[in-house]
Amino acid sequence: MSTFENMKKLVGNVFRLLWRIWFYILFGIVLLLGAPVLLIVTAKEKWYTLFFKTAQIWAKIILIGMGFRVSQKVIEEAIPEKSYVFIANHTSIIDIMLMLAVVKNPFVFVGKSELAKIPVFGYFYKKTCILVDRADSKSRQQVFREAQRRIDTGLSICIFPEGLVPADESIVLYDFKKGAFRLAIKHKLPIAPIVFYDCKKYFSYTFFSGSPGVLRVKKLPIFSTEKLEIDAEKELKKEAYNLIYQELINSERF
Repeated sequence: MSTFENMKKLVGNVFRLLWRIWFYILFGIVLLLGAPVLLIVTAKEKWYTLFFKTAQIWAKIILIGMGFRVSQKVIEEAIPEKSYVFIANHTSIIDIMLMLAVVKNPFVFVGKSELAKIPVFGYFYKKTCILVDRADSKSRQQVFREAQRRIDTGLSICIFPEGLVPADESIVLYDFKKGAFRLAIKHKLPIAPIVFYDCKKYFSYTFFSGSPGVLRVKKLPIFSTEKLEIDAEKELKKEAYNLIYQELINSERF
């Protein structure tokens, strides 16, 4: 490798390091500046819609501040005022911001309980998300009860059905857990699948990687669960997985 190429690689790594550091600085600044508003809109559960709109603004500031632009294609759009189970592939921390930026229906995340330990963020996370410890069967059952309570208030639910971000970045899409599909069938909620094509490319968990860019999003056909019984969850899970997987491996069709 030539001296020029070495220098180019070094400059690139420095840029990516500073850019990654800027993400955490921006994340913290926006969170701290918005904390007084967040304290107000999370004070009462009936104000959740206000919190959701605030979270959408926060998410869009982060995405724009990191140099990301969102490009959407919509095959089928969720109906306003109707509850859904939103699902998407999960490869990056910015999946959370992107979901908030592109979904209009107010929803509640089902997320890992470990994130509640993060200072400041964890406080609001606990107050606004349905927490689950996947290793605890009682915790998983509690998710269903809490989800029903939130659905009864007119909210939707958002779950990343892989349940984790694949450690091996060569994995296109990790196996789906059954929780999202059982929840949707049990409560007769339609499933709205969404594909995030570029989050791994532009902001993976590999620190010295990524860059600003266009984040492509496609909202896929919505699955009805109205006539399904609980024993259909495996087939529904398979159909949703295959739909998202095919989009990811044929992303040039976007």
